[in-house]
Amino acid sequence: MDSPAHHAWLAAETRRLLEFGRGAALPDGGFGWLDRRGAVMPSVPPPLYVTCRMTHVYSLGALLGVEGSEALVDHGVAALRGRFRDAAHGGWFTAVGHDGSPADERKQAYPHSFVVLAASSALVAGRPGARELLDEALDVVERRFWDDDAGMMVEAWDRAFSKLDDYRGMNSNMHTVEAFLAAYAATGDGLWLDRATRITRRALAFAREHDWRLPEHFDPAWTPLLDHHIDTPDDPFRPYGSTMGHWLEWSRLALHVRAARMASSVCPHATDDDLLHDAVALFDAAVREGWHVDGAPGFVYTVDWTGTPRVRQRLHWVLCEALGAATTLWQGCGDDRFRDWYATWWAYADAHLLDRVDGSWHHELDPQNRPAETIRPGKADVYHALQATLLPRLPLGAALATAVRDQPPAP
Repeated sequence: MDSPAHHAWLAAETRRLLEFGRGAALPDGGFGWLDRRGAVMPSVPPPLYVTCRMTHVYSLGALLGVEGSEALVDHGVAALRGRFRDAAHGGWFTAVGHDGSPADERKQAYPHSFVVLAASSALVAGRPGARELLDEALDVVERRFWDDDAGMMVEAWDRAFSKLDDYRGMNSNMHTVEAFLAAYAATGDGLWLDRATRITRRALAFAREHDWRLPEHFDPAWTPLLDHHIDTPDDPFRPYGSTMGHWLEWSRLALHVRAARMASSVCPHATDDDLLHDAVALFDAAVREGWHVDGAPGFVYTVDWTGTPRVRQRLHWVLCEALGAATTLWQGCGDDRFRDWYATWWAYADAHLLDRVDGSWHHELDPQNRPAETIRPGKADVYHALQATLLPRLPLGAALATAVRDQPPAP
């Protein structure tokens, strides 16, 4: 994990991913959904979250000194302050068509969390307009999505913010933790660290109550909906059962929260050993119930409430989050078993996921580890894979952007 040769390989992979992603930039602003060869898919209306993720990753590229990244950050910020923004009602459209008109007018917590992440990273990279974008995004999240009584985010509104959906989701709250940590790192405002901590502790409590099989779907009272989408188990955003990659992603985020709190004057003398304990427990559960459990290497996508695999496709982002969790856990407690899993999973990625013909990573494999596109087409963005190449080269902290800025890794 920490050898110079491996870090040099990771740096080259970071550059390769950033080069692949350049093709996503749209002439009229923002970033489109890429196919397997790196061309924008005209059949997919550009989603807000893709533009946000690409703005975030090119902010990291700018901080790394990768040529051309600053212009792409500015391209993304301009789209978030223009094309995707709803000037009439506030907030941001979930998707905008290639003709510039809204393709999905809903206001959803999931992509709004990525607006905060993109703006935070762009601010750390010193890009114009980022501070104004972040201030607006945090204001919208505060007024429209944050439920202080629950200590969680609500999920979705109509365009005018007049009708709130009854559904509550763990995925959007997970990415809000990432976003709030990034906002805290960029601004120094401890409110966002406090809220990231509240969400994380409640999510981990739900996981403990269900033998670490984290519920994903809830009603307005935050009662788990364990049969939600039982008839559409491979839904790309709200699958039935428990999503293996999210166990690993929460494991990693809990360690970022812990590191931020331990380094912060906002939380003096915090050790937060409960966060470390729960991060290890989630990681171990994911390995036990998700890795190589059906006769072939790879993580299954979902399991049911007995731990039986339900959707057996292998998604690249799950493996990326496994690498990230192994990295942060080794950094957080130094147990060499996490280094061993890290080596195992990079060997798997090298054998099955890295696409050396068309670029980037295969985003989906079937249960026999052959490229597939049954859950999502193409290679939407480079967000998960790029972060997997950066985390081992950075100190464990609140956010990647400030870590790159403060202790830039070797190019």
